[in-house]
Amino acid sequence: MADKTLTCKDCNMEFVFSEGEQAFYKEKGFENEPQRCPECRKAKKAQRRTGGGGGGGGFGGNSGNRNSGRGGFGGGNRW
Repeated sequence: MADKTLTCKDCNMEFVFSEGEQAFYKEKGFENEPQRCPECRKAKKAQRRTGGGGGGGGFGGNSGNRNSGRGGFGGGNRW
């Protein structure tokens, strides 16, 4: 297994998918190579955390958890 040069789908910059990363992906059972460079992956992750953006099938905000921050059972509406 050798390093691979891939192109980020967001910024179109090339990045290296190292031999070590490939082994990690294989160990975890991931079948697809990364689509984004590390910088765009971090930005996308941060965007999901803050609920920004829209589209893309995400839930945004608090990921649909209506009891977020209420600690435990009871109180609030049940969906």
